[in-house]
Amino acid sequence: MGIPHILCRKNRILLGELVKTDFKLRYQGSVLGYLWAVLRPLLTFAILYIVFAKLLRFGGDIPHYPVYLLTGTVLWSFFTECTSQGIQAIVLRGDLLRKISFPKYIIVVSATATALINLAINLCVVVVFALINGVTPSWSWLLVPFLVLELYAFSLGISFLLGAINVKYRDVTSIWDVLIQALFYAIPIIYTLPMVLESGSFGVIAAKIIMLNPIAQVIQDVRYNLITTETITAWEILPGYLQMVPILLVILVLALAALFFRKRSKRFAEEV
Repeated sequence: MGIPHILCRKNRILLGELVKTDFKLRYQGSVLGYLWAVLRPLLTFAILYIVFAKLLRFGGDIPHYPVYLLTGTVLWSFFTECTSQGIQAIVLRGDLLRKISFPKYIIVVSATATALINLAINLCVVVVFALINGVTPSWSWLLVPFLVLELYAFSLGISFLLGAINVKYRDVTSIWDVLIQALFYAIPIIYTLPMVLESGSFGVIAAKIIMLNPIAQVIQDVRYNLITTETITAWEILPGYLQMVPILLVILVLALAALFFRKRSKRFAEEV
């Protein structure tokens, strides 16, 4: 058994232990405990549904709109949780960095993996609600894990990039909290793309810009494959030469962020 194999095994064990610890600490001291992994996005969905679907009458043109909205809420909650935890991961694990030597990316991956576990639980809830709401299961449901992987890769890239900067400049966390609020309204989570397209030529341009965002592309694709084929996707609204832009952005962000993180990680123990 070679040294590289031993090191890989130790890294896997460390990653597993950190994921378990992060998941336990997240709900430690809470009365409802792990139930909050499901309740948080469900409560957010309930508020949005009452305000926008019932009071403002959004989503009348979309079949199974309640599940449609729940799906978007769950995926958005995953993105925000994943990036927020990932950005702060290195700073929060500073004591561990100073004690032992190991690849620093493990800390970020373990923090984001907790969000991935919560997403898996919440997607099971989405499936149950979809079946109750009359959505017919199809083979296209098997594509959802690949779309989730794309969103996770994008979230991980942002976590690597901003997490590395956050070690030296702690304002990054606060700035990201503000940006995430603005980004929420730039993605069709509450409103639908047909509503945007109703604004004429400006609406068409706005819809195309929206769908260049990997988050919007994934959310719409998941809705298309899981809930209703009447969902407008990037492949439908973007011209051929732009259809691969969201996926290329994910690859580019993850690759550049990983390189930047690796370069900066040499000084983490000193700066944290």
